[in-house]
Amino acid sequence: MAKAKTDDTMVDGAADAAQPEGSALGYEQARDELIEVVRSLEAGGTTLEESLALWERGEELAKVCRRWLDGARARLDAALAEEDAEESAAE
Repeated sequence: MAKAKTDDTMVDGAADAAQPEGSALGYEQARDELIEVVRSLEAGGTTLEESLALWERGEELAKVCRRWLDGARARLDAALAEEDAEESAAE
């Protein structure tokens, strides 16, 4: 299993690397706002223009969430590949 790096530089660097480029929202923030957008759309009672604006915002939020999840998957894949390489080198 890969060892976690705990020095301050690595922790700060990992936090910076985790945030997708161009995204000011964290995953949880984007997800929670997306949930609210969906609830508003499902509740109805909005004009067509308001509904379209909500839908567009929902699409943007979904993209932010997808970038976060894709970034997390890439980090996991890299960690697993590193672990496999370390195990192969030890054999």
